[in-house]
Amino acid sequence: EGQMGVAGARIWVFLFVAFQVSTLVTPEEQTCVPGFKQSTFILKVTSKHLRQQVSLGKVNFEDCTDRTRFSFSSSDGRVRAQADGALTVKRPITLHEGHLDFLIHIWDSRGRKHTLPVRLLHQERQRDEDNAEAGMEAQVPVVYFHKSGEGLKRRKRDMVIPPLSVAENYRGPYPHKISQIRSNQDKLWRIHYSISGPGADQPPVNLFTMDQVSGTLFVTQQLDREKQANYTLKAHAVAEGSGTAEDPMDIIVNVIDQNDNKPGFVKDTFLGKVPEASPTNFEVIQVEATDLDEPNSDNSDIRYKILSQEPKLPSDNLFAINEVTGAIRVNAGGLDREKYPEYTLEVQAADMKGIGLTGVAKVILTVTDSNDNAPAFTQASYETSVAENKADSQILRMQVTDWDEPHSAAWNAKFTIVSGDPGGFFSVKTGTNKQEGILSTAKGLDFEKNSKHTLLIAVENEVPFAVALPTATATVVVTVQDVNEAPIFDPPEKQVSKGEDLPVGTDVVQYTASDPDTARKQKVMYRILNDPAGWLNVDKETGVIKVKTPMDRESLFVKDNKYTALIGAYDDDEVPATGTGTLMVLLEDVNDNAPVIEERAFRVCRNKPAPQLLSVTDKDGPGNGAPFSVSLQDPSRSNWTARMNDSKTGIILQLTKALESGQYTVVLRVADNRGRDQDNTVQATVCECTGEDNQCQERVAAGTNLFFINIIRGGILLLLTLVMLILLFAR
Repeated sequence: EGQMGVAGARIWVFLFVAFQVSTLVTPEEQTCVPGFKQSTFILKVTSKHLRQQVSLGKVNFEDCTDRTRFSFSSSDGRVRAQADGALTVKRPITLHEGHLDFLIHIWDSRGRKHTLPVRLLHQERQRDEDNAEAGMEAQVPVVYFHKSGEGLKRRKRDMVIPPLSVAENYRGPYPHKISQIRSNQDKLWRIHYSISGPGADQPPVNLFTMDQVSGTLFVTQQLDREKQANYTLKAHAVAEGSGTAEDPMDIIVNVIDQNDNKPGFVKDTFLGKVPEASPTNFEVIQVEATDLDEPNSDNSDIRYKILSQEPKLPSDNLFAINEVTGAIRVNAGGLDREKYPEYTLEVQAADMKGIGLTGVAKVILTVTDSNDNAPAFTQASYETSVAENKADSQILRMQVTDWDEPHSAAWNAKFTIVSGDPGGFFSVKTGTNKQEGILSTAKGLDFEKNSKHTLLIAVENEVPFAVALPTATATVVVTVQDVNEAPIFDPPEKQVSKGEDLPVGTDVVQYTASDPDTARKQKVMYRILNDPAGWLNVDKETGVIKVKTPMDRESLFVKDNKYTALIGAYDDDEVPATGTGTLMVLLEDVNDNAPVIEERAFRVCRNKPAPQLLSVTDKDGPGNGAPFSVSLQDPSRSNWTARMNDSKTGIILQLTKALESGQYTVVLRVADNRGRDQDNTVQATVCECTGEDNQCQERVAAGTNLFFINIIRGGILLLLTLVMLILLFAR
């Protein structure tokens, strides 16, 4: 009878649950959704020590197809998951803490991963009544408040139980039972259960609820791990009429990740550049995708793949991608900007290590120019001509072509003279359009030495060739044109030393020039081009230069003892060419100048006269000048004395008698160190004064002026008196 009662109760529960489910399912929910039939699976065992091959139970998965066997995997290597969902012990297990939590994974027919939290729970054998009661309830973890010998007294700290696990996106129905809370006091008291915290009585409110009588914990809607990965609730047990029966207990609910987010690239389109001459394995660009699913799990473990390449020429595997890093590299040769300037790749990112959900992005690679085309001359050879002696003259422009990208360093031309110019007579530079070489003369060419030059000119680019390429060259033949060149003096500047007293008509020097136009056999003639003082003459035929008029080293035309004249040499061509030579005559000094006293007048007091210092100079050079000597000439000797100062360059003149005020002439004979002398006359003004106060002239003038002023004043006063007398008598 008891067994029949239990069986009846089970049937009643089954019918009740079926009725509730049928009334809750909407037409939208009747659409099949792949997933486990439980959000959490509890497997109860009666032993803590589980042997190999022990059967633990079976998980059920709905694929919405005809498939009945699947590829299950277990996160715990000690548990084997078979194709039909049966779980067995692969290696012995000991439940040290009374339970073991692990995950069962499966991929549905759409490639989506599903995860089921499983708890292996040790439970002692119970009485039949307990078993019957357990059979009426869905298998969920039952958690008891910590036992206490203190009755209803509150303990000082909360208790924490092992976390609960709930898979996100569980398809329901809801509310879904996930655990049951029990108090050890429920045999003695009527217990009211409740929960608090975020997700219960705090936002998001009523995501979790608890039956206040049974302590059953429900989740009321689907969870989303990407919004919140876990919840911490506080469980409370209150004895009816007696206050708190248990201290609050923390319940942690972990949301188990499902593969419900496909990878997403950080950009819809990636832009990159690849040089056309890039070697194999050259890294071009790196793409990146992210996945909102749980980090460091298969659900977010991304692998990359190139789906397509456009154009597929010259081969469809020009690029490869690192499946882990997303780095795209050159995989084969053949890139050619001139043929295929751009490639578009479609790149895929797939989670579950490449077999899960996918996202795609576009990669546009622009092929940039490399120097894989050598510039080429438009002509293999050139001929040009230039007049001799013409330096820095452009003589030829050479055009080139290049198939590389215009106006790039790989396109811009650079020219060099390879051979044919050991003397450095030519230079070549690149024109402003960067596609022509301009050949110029760096020095004047000499027709008589070499009338033809053959140059080999090469062209390259501003940057080295990216691949092995031949360097283009061109031959340039330059013909030198003969011109009538001016005769050339040798040396261009000629210096001679001559005495300044060289007689008129005497030869100074012969200064000749030669004609570089040896083939023309021309006659060279001479003339004076510039002779500032007019001292020189040149023989037209011989180039002999003679003294025309006397020379003078002390002349203003002489600088630093040098007299410079410009001599011309010209040929007898129809249009004569004239060359110039510079003649510098170093004039040797001759003692042809006597010393001169600089001060020609001075004033001196008649009383206690001060000595006068007179400076002496000589236009001649140092050898014909100081030291000087002096002597007084009659009649000056009777009133004056004269002697040289210590440096022998100045005369100390002393008045020896108190002469009357007035003008006196003093004659001094001054001689240089070679004895050349001359008389110098100076004017001495003797004043009525004493010593060095020789301002007597001003005083005399001032006294005279005062005398005349007084006479004028007296005359005016006399005139006014006469006028007054006349007016008085007229009345």
